[in-house]
Amino acid sequence: MPAQTFRTQSEDETIALGRRLAVELPRGVVLLIGNLGAGKTTLSKGIISGLNAAAVDEVSSPTFTLIHDYGRVFHIDLYRLETESEVESLGLDDLFDGAELVLIEWGERFPALMPEKRAEIRLRALGEDEREITVTYP
Repeated sequence: MPAQTFRTQSEDETIALGRRLAVELPRGVVLLIGNLGAGKTTLSKGIISGLNAAAVDEVSSPTFTLIHDYGRVFHIDLYRLETESEVESLGLDDLFDGAELVLIEWGERFPALMPEKRAEIRLRALGEDEREITVTYP
């Protein structure tokens, strides 16, 4: 899988990178991988707004709702789920088949349930606002 690495220095730069990636990412599933506070939701704001699915201020973390539906884009957070059966109950396979883009935070915790053909974005905090973001394409 080919990969690209970027560095951002602020929340605004991370959102701007997300907007840029929105046009480059292959349609399908994208795993957002990183520790708490790494910038997964911030990058998602840029991607979702870059696809004109929602405005930046309309995008929030789906930690408690699990799935946010922005029309042709879904933003999913599996952080609070513990078992594969909990994840399976969400019906992700239907979303994978019907959505233009499915962004999944914490999907790496359930590798058996994720499609093999997917992009992965790894985010790492290097400082308070600085992020290293590596995009791996299928």
